Amino acid sequence: MNRWLLLLVAALFLLSLAVGPAWWPWRLGTEVGWAIVWELRLPRATLGLLIGGVLGLSGAVLQGWLRNPLAEPGVIGVSACAGFAAVCAFYSGLAAAFALALPLAGIAGAAIAVALLMGAVRSGTGTVSLLLMGVAINAIAAALISLVLALSPNPFAYQEISLWLAGSIVDRDLRHLAIAAPFMVVGAVIVLGVGRWLDALSLGEDTARSLGADTKSLGLRLTLGVGLMVGAATSVAGVIGFVGLIAPHLIRARVGFRPGATLVPSMLVGAALVLGADIAVRLLPTASELQLGVFTSLVGAPFLVRAVRKAHAAWLAT
Repeated sequence: MNRWLLLLVAALFLLSLAVGPAWWPWRLGTEVGWAIVWELRLPRATLGLLIGGVLGLSGAVLQGWLRNPLAEPGVIGVSACAGFAAVCAFYSGLAAAFALALPLAGIAGAAIAVALLMGAVRSGTGTVSLLLMGVAINAIAAALISLVLALSPNPFAYQEISLWLAGSIVDRDLRHLAIAAPFMVVGAVIVLGVGRWLDALSLGEDTARSLGADTKSLGLRLTLGVGLMVGAATSVAGVIGFVGLIAPHLIRARVGFRPGATLVPSMLVGAALVLGADIAVRLLPTASELQLGVFTSLVGAPFLVRAVRKAHAAWLAT
């Protein structure tokens, strides 16, 4: 299955390089054509590939670890904290003065959230502490974002911040890729390195400990890995929802319900979803390009309703 998913991702990646106002720009055979490919399309396609991959992987990890099929990366609050830091960059004027202020601020905000989450996991009761801290971070960050928007003296700040938070990889260049990619890659390596213990954790922490797992150490590593991936993705693209929720569900019928077996396929499906969605928003006949996060939410919301109904039906049957 992974082979076919790899082929799909590769095809979508190449199509992402080709689609846009100038189709197949390398066929122009000019400096302008190659500039479109190297400076615009390649960073965008690569970010779509990486962001989709880490969101899908994060969703699979959280659904297995928390034993909740509706868990997704936004539940731990890293995206919200990264978003608040980016809003502060807008409010302070750093975003206008320094092009890379947004991704750097987003990574700083994500780092704060990861530190809080790791502290909760280290001193608390595992997944319960993680979820409670995630809820608290989400609530505080949302309130602070609203406060900053209300106090902003710039009448255009609300529009700029709203567009950024809606999620997009338009106008991202190689500098954004260079900032975010290392964090996403390191986070993925950390998570995949403990994937074999995820099956034990999905049975409950007591069972995992009886099988020889160091649940606190595993929890810290999973929190760090997911935090790095989600924080880096949010720092350069804003909030792109539902990818982490949908990707694991799409492959479970093929690979089964063992969490460790869903990691790599979920990563590939997530990459395909974001690349496909980014291609779709370019092709939609709208006056301006629809935000990527808006498109994934429009597509993902019906899927969430279906998943909730399915879970409710399963609960009634027990």
